Amino acid sequence: MRLKLNKRMLLLTIVLVVLAGLIWVLSGAPQRPVVAFPPSGPLRIEGATIVDPRDGKLTPNMAVEIDAGRIVRVSPMAAPASLGNVRRIDARGKFLVPGYNNMHVHALDRDRTGALALMLADGVTGFRQMSGTSEDLKDRREHRLPLTGETPGLLAMPGPVLIPFNAGSPEAAQSEIKRQKVAGADFIKVGMMAPDVFWATLAAARAEGLSAVGHLQPGVDPARAAREGFRSIEHLGPGDAIWIACSRANAELFAESADHPRMTAPPIQLPYLDRFVMWRLRKTLINPAAFAKPEHIARLGRAISTFDPERCAALARLFAAHHTWHVPTLVRIRNQYLADDPAYQRDPFLQYMPKSDIESWQEVTRTFRALPAESRNIYRRLYARDLMLTKLLADSGVPMMTGTDGGGYASPGQTLQQEFRELATAGLSPLKILQMTTINPAAFLGRNGRMGRIDTGYNADLVILDANPLLDVGNLGEIDGVVRAGYYHSRADLDAVRRRVATANSR
Repeated sequence: MRLKLNKRMLLLTIVLVVLAGLIWVLSGAPQRPVVAFPPSGPLRIEGATIVDPRDGKLTPNMAVEIDAGRIVRVSPMAAPASLGNVRRIDARGKFLVPGYNNMHVHALDRDRTGALALMLADGVTGFRQMSGTSEDLKDRREHRLPLTGETPGLLAMPGPVLIPFNAGSPEAAQSEIKRQKVAGADFIKVGMMAPDVFWATLAAARAEGLSAVGHLQPGVDPARAAREGFRSIEHLGPGDAIWIACSRANAELFAESADHPRMTAPPIQLPYLDRFVMWRLRKTLINPAAFAKPEHIARLGRAISTFDPERCAALARLFAAHHTWHVPTLVRIRNQYLADDPAYQRDPFLQYMPKSDIESWQEVTRTFRALPAESRNIYRRLYARDLMLTKLLADSGVPMMTGTDGGGYASPGQTLQQEFRELATAGLSPLKILQMTTINPAAFLGRNGRMGRIDTGYNADLVILDANPLLDVGNLGEIDGVVRAGYYHSRADLDAVRRRVATANSR
């Protein structure tokens, strides 16, 4: 996707942004209230089989004691309780796993507490927010984000995504990164930028002690990005960067992808411009594939038609050697490239979407269906390749995590349970998928000693399952209960959450 503003559009943008800023200031941005989140009380889960995601070891008939949001003791069920006045949960015949983590989500973009509650009902106890604002960072410091024991916990978040309107040059990117560092961003999210800005962003982030993650850009070599410390690649690219690197026609296709007009922006920084641009792009972001230029789709087709398995294997080995993380978000890629799949029209998640979001999604889907048959066929072939690439990365030892890209760009087919199933379709084992959603996020965040396992001192974020998750990936969705920060939610509680969100969005 390319952004270029001519003079007329630039003038219109300036006028609209100034008006938007005036309206914002005059109306007063509503401030979120301070959120009370008291520590949980004593809880004892009795009789479960504990699943160790490190190696799949099963330990039956265990008791897990929890207090103030932490696991305080793990012992055989026969051992007497060490806590007084404890609430007991009968989990005999159940399987206990660490809570799931969605490591690519936009759950805070529109302050959707309904979306957060649905994530918890899906077993998600933690998430990495992949877009932020200065206000979000401030609200986190002041405990104003809508996060409690009834929502997943926020694991990390950036400031505003870097795009040409806040990072249009190496100098602008450096300034923006410094601002985000001061504001408390945990990392830098790369959205859209020219190659020289991309390399400058990596260097500036390193200088500030921050990691840069996100999107590979047209004209950016994935191998060089790994060598220069691009910490995590999202959506297997996205786009054609990895496929060009894996092509026999690499040199030709790379030169073509790099040869495009530079993305330009206003010569001065304007308040709210990045928000205005994202608002203007809101329908494009529902499915960028529906709006891609024919020449870009054709280049994708040429890249996958000239696929070189040896080149791709070498790239995967390089990612593993440089510990370049990947979050495939297969569900996000699928609902773009296979948007005309009739199954999406029957997706259960539609009942939880606001009617306005459904209408926008349907409009964009009609645009996708209107693409030439050959373009849609290229996308179908590409998704099959994406499944193959995911398996190759996993087999090559590339560190990977689960994510959906859900929350902000409203469309069906983007739950974490659906991501688990797509990863299984790619050929990953249930244990590998469990690792990608538990211990791998802990390792990525440097929190191996407090999340991702069931042991004394660890966060009390747990999922109680009706069936062994190592036998079938579908069993990761057989949820009998969820414990978030020590707060227990039964299946009846979770079902009530789903009904409440569905009812609210049916009006």
